[in-house]
Amino acid sequence: QVQLVESGGGLVQPGGSLRLSCAASALTWDYYAIGWFRQVPGKQREGISCISSSDESTHYADSVKGRFTIAMDDAKNTVYLQMNSLKPEDTAVYYCAADLHCSFIAATYDYWGQGTQVTVSS
Repeated sequence: QVQLVESGGGLVQPGGSLRLSCAASALTWDYYAIGWFRQVPGKQREGISCISSSDESTHYADSVKGRFTIAMDDAKNTVYLQMNSLKPEDTAVYYCAADLHCSFIAATYDYWGQGTQVTVSS
């Protein structure tokens, strides 16, 4: 059973940084993609970043481009999302998800973590 566990969320002031982690277990695919999504109450889940294990290619939504960086540690089966220059509008529950290919469409992902809250506030 594939399991994804997010960690690293919390409260941070505007302009601050956080690093989220997504630890994956029991992924048996030769190649896979890990996507990061976020969701606020009353809104659809938004895809913000994705990385492919085959070539570690990365993708970012315009809303986070230049501020967030996604990276993969194959040895630890962990994907990180470094979030810099955080804004109040980044406040959301952040989820990681696994699938065969990168996508910003939540419905394409088969496996999800439980989510971690990120709050950006002074």
